[in-house]
Amino acid sequence: MHNETVTLIVPARSEFAKTVRMTAATLVSRTEMNYDEVEDVRMAADEAFVYAVETLEPGADVRFEFQVIGDLLTIDVSLGTGVRNTNDEAERSATYATFILESVCDSYQFVSDESGAHLRLTKQAGTVHAS
Repeated sequence: MHNETVTLIVPARSEFAKTVRMTAATLVSRTEMNYDEVEDVRMAADEAFVYAVETLEPGADVRFEFQVIGDLLTIDVSLGTGVRNTNDEAERSATYATFILESVCDSYQFVSDESGAHLRLTKQAGTVHAS
């Protein structure tokens, strides 16, 4: 059983999307997830990153904490002290991201606490969703 945590901090700029997707795919390959489940994770990581890019101020960083526990992958996306961009485009992006994340993750939460705003995602092997 693999128990690993990997933290990735990238600038909230679209050119880092591939880095986030590849990190997620590499880590999920350490589980027993099949191809469709791996694709779900790649899509979830990508949507979470797009959401962060479109809602955070320019120059901000996005912190991803990936945790593999056996055949479970959790992703905690730290958005710092909160979502700062509240224009219509950011709101549409959030709505679309929510739809996608709910489709491909076993659980998806947007939480705001004393440490800031976070997206928390989980995916367990054996739980393919229609995407």
